[in-house]
Amino acid sequence: MDNSIKKKIEFYCAYQERCQIEVTQKLKKLGIFGDDTAEYINHLISNDFLNEERFSECYVRGKFNNNNWGRKKIIRELESRNISTEIINKAMSEISEEDYIKKIRVLATKIINENLDTPKEKIREKIYNRLDYKGWEKELIFEEIKVLVN
Repeated sequence: MDNSIKKKIEFYCAYQERCQIEVTQKLKKLGIFGDDTAEYINHLISNDFLNEERFSECYVRGKFNNNNWGRKKIIRELESRNISTEIINKAMSEISEEDYIKKIRVLATKIINENLDTPKEKIREKIYNRLDYKGWEKELIFEEIKVLVN
């Protein structure tokens, strides 16, 4: 194991939580392939530089709080990073139902306030399109539209 590459990849993981796919891609860019990749990954896991549970928890928290993503989009993105269903479910459980409902209400209200002069039908459409794109469940979107747009 090359010490300079080991230091680079440790710094890469220490700077921000990473998943194994991101680390594997970084190692490829550094010219590391095959069994050597597994050796570096094992080193990172055993020294707690790489932890998929910790990555998932940070990812869920960040995407929900900062990017206003809904469950569907967060789960889809974690699955695309080959995170196990068990780890995804554990990380998703950190979002309380109360916070989730509050967030969708705030987002829908913001869309309404940005479009006060717009006909109600267009507002409904904008709310649906924006929240659906952000990964919110259709049932919740329709519920918010029903409550907020008479």
